[in-house]
Amino acid sequence: MERVTRRQVIGSVGLALGAGLVAGRVSPAFAKTEGPGREVPWPYRQLDPEVVAERGYHGYYKKHCMYGMFSAVVGELADRFGAPYQNFPMDMMEYGAGGVAGWATLCGALNGAAASIYLLSPSPKPVIDELFSWYTVSELPEYRPKNAKFDIVPSVAGSPLCHVSVGRWCEVSGFSSFSKQRSERCAWLTANVAKKTVELLNAQAQGKFAPVHPIPKEIQECRGCHGKGGEVENTRGKMSCTQCHQQEPEDHPVPFKKT
Repeated sequence: MERVTRRQVIGSVGLALGAGLVAGRVSPAFAKTEGPGREVPWPYRQLDPEVVAERGYHGYYKKHCMYGMFSAVVGELADRFGAPYQNFPMDMMEYGAGGVAGWATLCGALNGAAASIYLLSPSPKPVIDELFSWYTVSELPEYRPKNAKFDIVPSVAGSPLCHVSVGRWCEVSGFSSFSKQRSERCAWLTANVAKKTVELLNAQAQGKFAPVHPIPKEIQECRGCHGKGGEVENTRGKMSCTQCHQQEPEDHPVPFKKT
């Protein structure tokens, strides 16, 4: 019998896998064949919001906000139902920590929530709209984990951005953005967003989803001029405009040429 070296075996595996990737698929020998997994949405099974919230809290301390949120939902599904949920590389969600690698852009909890909603919902956009609107106008966190490290005061973020959300909380609480209390606050917030996400997904699965947090009137007014079809049409978005823009009417930019 011809002797096969370890290097030859590894090389053969690499060639087979590479050929599958070039062809746009992975060879059945390497693919997970248990249930769906290649297309979204994956089937959603209703979860206990309280259980998921606690997972979100502990997940935050493992690999921060986005990972904590996403792994709370998908990890719970994985533990209860196995594939395809258990096959998701959840560790990748650590990239969203601190508003994406510390850039303080989109709140990591919201980022992870949007990812899980797109993975599991047959109609994700209205669920995300409701979640983001709720986040910006509500006093959060309103969920207290069972083994909380500190008492945390709530605040209204007014924005889905990490930078604004943390800054607003620091103003209300008096703690710095690098304090242990701020970390605890974000852990509570991750738990809270995980809980709300499951509540919305459960409602949608039951056919009872009904958004109750529309885009505020003042934002709609701004979009009437600056959004699609408006006179200026120089921006996109659903966030509060006045947090960053305090221009007087005479300072408004000249409308762009529309093509």
